[in-house]
Amino acid sequence: MSTDTNADADDESTSKCGASSSTESKTETSSSKSESKCGASSNETNDSSSSKCGASSSSDSSSSSSCGASSSDDSGSNEKEVGATIEDFDAEPGQLIAVGLGPGHPEGMTERAKDALLEADHIVGYTTYIELIPDEITEQADDIYDTPMCGEVSRTEESIDRALAGNDVAIVGSGDPNVYALSGLALEILESKGATASMVDFEVVPGVPAAQSCAARLGAPLVNDTVSVSLSDHLVPMPEIESRLHSVASENFTITIYNPWSRKRRENFQKACEILLTHREPDTPVGIVHGAGREDEQVMITELGELEELGESEIIDMTTTIVVGTEDTYVWDDRMVTPRGYETKYDY
Repeated sequence: MSTDTNADADDESTSKCGASSSTESKTETSSSKSESKCGASSNETNDSSSSKCGASSSSDSSSSSSCGASSSDDSGSNEKEVGATIEDFDAEPGQLIAVGLGPGHPEGMTERAKDALLEADHIVGYTTYIELIPDEITEQADDIYDTPMCGEVSRTEESIDRALAGNDVAIVGSGDPNVYALSGLALEILESKGATASMVDFEVVPGVPAAQSCAARLGAPLVNDTVSVSLSDHLVPMPEIESRLHSVASENFTITIYNPWSRKRRENFQKACEILLTHREPDTPVGIVHGAGREDEQVMITELGELEELGESEIIDMTTTIVVGTEDTYVWDDRMVTPRGYETKYDY
């Protein structure tokens, strides 16, 4: 869906980031054209089309956008090193807004989120999340830039460089930008470039996070104190995750588990189930919501002792959120209920 990068060398690759492009070899024998507007110089060599918003890119014969970061495509990685700094841009900076899309359907987006996207010149995000945005919003944008999974750093820097080049940019994520999302990364990269948040009028537009949207499908499991833990060890070592699980499972928190399972790390989920069972009874209620608010949504309420075997089923993957109840949580009329404590103070 991206209009910035195209792996087919016969197609035009157009980057609308905001600056000039210089081409070392301008012969008509090249089958690709490059128009760069990123806010910094772009150099094109060989048969590759490159949009660079302020840094160098190395690619043999493909079209790549590195918008402020150095890229080497020989490993197939979507990640790129942070490159351009504030000195590489001479435009008046635009605005950068991190927008939470909520659970995944248009009705779940806040009006502020919709307005922010409609006001943005450019929209940047993970391909799957971009596809969740209504067509009437994406069609009005000057440019859409998306990357596959594991391109978090490169697309966040892309959004920053576009803003530094004078564009109003929205970087999107599902749920809320402050919950396992990119608002913090955006601030870190801004700092690394020598820029400031106020320079680009950085703003976070909140969305409904997965814990809340999934809890709504399950009944009322989060009414008392809650904690969320991600099982992804891409950025946090698994021993640290295990330590956190032991700590929260030993206390009477409702636990929301994000990123429970992927093809590459089944053992994280299995270990989490073992840890939970060392602190909680096997009949503890557990809610499972797959793809909340999306076409493939599935909802299940089960018990903690049955959870591990469900790891082999399609209901548990990276789009699934798991809610583990407390010792007080119970199931009534197919709904999880975690008492707040009113019953100890009032008669009803």
